[in-house]
Amino acid sequence: MKNLIDKLYETSVLTKEEYVTLISSHTDKDSEYLFSLAREVRQKYYGKDVYIRGLIEFTNYCKNDCLYCGIRRSNKNAERYRLTKEQIMDCCQQGYELGFRTFVLQGGEDPYFTDDIIVDLIKSIKSEYSDCALTLSIGEHEHKSYKAYFDAGADRYLLRHETADNEHYGKLHPHNLSPVNRKKCLYDLKEIGYQVGCGFMVGSPYQTAENLADDMLFIKELQPHMVGIGPFISHHDTPFRDKPNGTLEQTLFMIGLLRLTLPYALLPSTTALGTIHPLGREKGILAGANVVMPNLSPRSVRKKYLLYDNKICTGDEAAECRFCLNKRMESIGYNIAVTRGDVKQI
Repeated sequence: MKNLIDKLYETSVLTKEEYVTLISSHTDKDSEYLFSLAREVRQKYYGKDVYIRGLIEFTNYCKNDCLYCGIRRSNKNAERYRLTKEQIMDCCQQGYELGFRTFVLQGGEDPYFTDDIIVDLIKSIKSEYSDCALTLSIGEHEHKSYKAYFDAGADRYLLRHETADNEHYGKLHPHNLSPVNRKKCLYDLKEIGYQVGCGFMVGSPYQTAENLADDMLFIKELQPHMVGIGPFISHHDTPFRDKPNGTLEQTLFMIGLLRLTLPYALLPSTTALGTIHPLGREKGILAGANVVMPNLSPRSVRKKYLLYDNKICTGDEAAECRFCLNKRMESIGYNIAVTRGDVKQI
């Protein structure tokens, strides 16, 4: 395995078969070797800085019915909410005072939030906080909508592709959602000029090592600026309630592979990692990640935005999350950077 890890370190390129071999057959010793190289590469580009993104989960209404998601349309037990513009601006103000220079507006695909409403939100946030980056994570839209958001001032867009394999995609989503359109959206976003993020769940139902290898090849082809991955965690009100969760070990290994495949990339150590292990986010950073995304949403709605069970930090205030992460990152020799945290090179 060491020879394949060395090859990826030196060239950032592997074949599908080589990725499959690494993903399916690595040992703990291989993982530690991979992580040591991943840390070396991320330090070359980003030093010991960890970038923070202030996450604002502004609506949990969603028109889609993805089988794994706790806010899927069919979940009648979800307590729905929408933040007002005033609430969203309050989140930004609080976040700015805490040192956040990137805000992430994340929500379900909620038809209430028309292009005009989203554009007004973007313009208001960018007018008030011109030194901040604004990221959107609001799903699939038409090219003209993405262009309108970009022209209004949005800088980045996160859209997990979920899986690069069409057959696997069909096992995770209802028939009205198309993997072809999902990928088209990512290429549209990149063509418009966004800093683009894709990503996938590790250990999602029916996933194989070949599926994960296909994800790596698709990501290499897309050349995104960001890749967000985390373990699949089941939600009790979904059809996948009894499916096994993804593992910490496999998720960390995939982060390490991503760092060597896309040396420049912004790689979050996700809340889901912190949910499946008390030190999950620290371990993600030590595997090659360089971004964390504390929650700025009002405390009153945090328990309502549950994509999966047992999500951490749902009862914390924003300041608690921020300072807790400070201490966590310092404990492993890294530091939170008060900056927009743009990608270094692509």
